[in-house]
Amino acid sequence: MTWNEFLTLLTWRDIVDILLVAVVFYNLLLLIRGTRAVQILLGILFIGILFYLARLLQLEALQTILGQISFLLPFAMIVLFQQEIRRALANVGRNPLFGLAPNQEEVETTVNDIVLAASGLSSRGIGALIVIERLEGLRNYIENGIELDSTLSYDLLINIFSPDAPLHDGAAIIQGDRIAAAACFLPLTSNPELSKEFGTRHRAALGITEETDALAVIVSEETSAISVAIDGEIERGLDGKGLRNTLFRYLVTDLQAPGATT
Repeated sequence: MTWNEFLTLLTWRDIVDILLVAVVFYNLLLLIRGTRAVQILLGILFIGILFYLARLLQLEALQTILGQISFLLPFAMIVLFQQEIRRALANVGRNPLFGLAPNQEEVETTVNDIVLAASGLSSRGIGALIVIERLEGLRNYIENGIELDSTLSYDLLINIFSPDAPLHDGAAIIQGDRIAAAACFLPLTSNPELSKEFGTRHRAALGITEETDALAVIVSEETSAISVAIDGEIERGLDGKGLRNTLFRYLVTDLQAPGATT
């Protein structure tokens, strides 16, 4: 079949079909980029190639074993990819095609207040954990804390985390330009490779970013160091400028990118 003959057989439905499949696969690749899902997929691909070779070479024992594994593979994938599946469905629910474009002026005000508060708390040696909602809702975690629904401000954040304040334990959760709740309990990371030097705040920050696409700002009470957690990874030793750049990258740049999911 020549190229011209192929084009004559191609209809507008075929073009739309191909484009939609491409969009789905592109978003799936964005979803798993930089996560352990990539290694899991490579492992599944290796098992598939091994199964094909076993059939080709008529290795009955290996073929039988891999056949049993292949039967259980769909159920195993649901378990292994539960976090990625949950995140994908949440993002589709919020916006089926593209990440929601944030209001840049609102984000700039929010970032400025958070940077000033984190820097002020760090200079005083006061610990803090500030969680910023991105695309996935954090209502479950808001409800287990003290709901505030107050306008975000530097002064309010400083007061929340002051050692004598009743709300200083736990995390403050920010939605847009408002502090939704304080004294919120977060899931701790179950990563066995995490360094022992990380305390409860850092483990909670990593835990919430493993479960959701939220971003967490941590101020260490012991070292006064400022860190940011995102996607189960932590960026440490930030100053005010570094924190501002990091927040803008994850709250504006990434969310404005077409198809962004992280």
